[in-house]
Amino acid sequence: MSRIITITNQKGGVGKTTTTINLSTCLAQAGKRVLVVDMDPQGNATMGFGVDKFGLGQTVYNLLIGESTLEDVILPVCVEGVRLLPANIDLSGAEIELIAMEEREFRLRSIFNHSRYLFDYILIDCPPSLNLLTLNALCAADSVLIPIQCEYYALEGLTQLMNTIKRVQHKLNTRLAIEGVVFTMYDSRTNLSNQVVDEVKRHLGAHTYKTIVPRNVRLSEAPSHGLPITLYSADSKGAEAYKMLAQEVMERNQLRG
Repeated sequence: MSRIITITNQKGGVGKTTTTINLSTCLAQAGKRVLVVDMDPQGNATMGFGVDKFGLGQTVYNLLIGESTLEDVILPVCVEGVRLLPANIDLSGAEIELIAMEEREFRLRSIFNHSRYLFDYILIDCPPSLNLLTLNALCAADSVLIPIQCEYYALEGLTQLMNTIKRVQHKLNTRLAIEGVVFTMYDSRTNLSNQVVDEVKRHLGAHTYKTIVPRNVRLSEAPSHGLPITLYSADSKGAEAYKMLAQEVMERNQLRG
């Protein structure tokens, strides 16, 4: 069964794009058909797959405002089994244009209504803010995956995000579920990292993944080479973590039937 997962957190720098790129890659390497949707005008997920965001003819922007079809915009990337709906700064203009459109929060959902069956997983990378782009992603999704950096302000940001998700569930997308919380940039040498993990697990319990993504130099370097971690440094701790996370995601999906 296909599943649409929005990867979001209203805080920046928590590993959303890193998780989107590497989770999608590991799912594809496990034999799944995966679509990555870059919903961030910064286009970092696009660049992370080695795609030149400045040389794009059509992007998610053209798709959202109805100028292009999915087939017009979709691109192959460096990973077999992954396809990309790319983004660049043009997407920032979509927010203004969407305001005047009917069903503006549901533009992305309508695009996937008849095409989601082409993929096993659709992963949506969001900007670090609650805006119409993020709302489109939340309204299109079956579930939300939340990366949390193991740092002092993580819990405050998580509380705000959970309140946002509850509002979306109540008013816009009743089927939206919590896919899971994944801890990122974990440093086992610090008490703070362990305290953040313990606190979140106490509040969210079963919603937290067993996999914890460590702070890893190779993981930080990979985007500058336009490669996912398993292609850049397959034996690194970061690569191993995302392989384990992909396995957890697939197991949870199997349990849902």
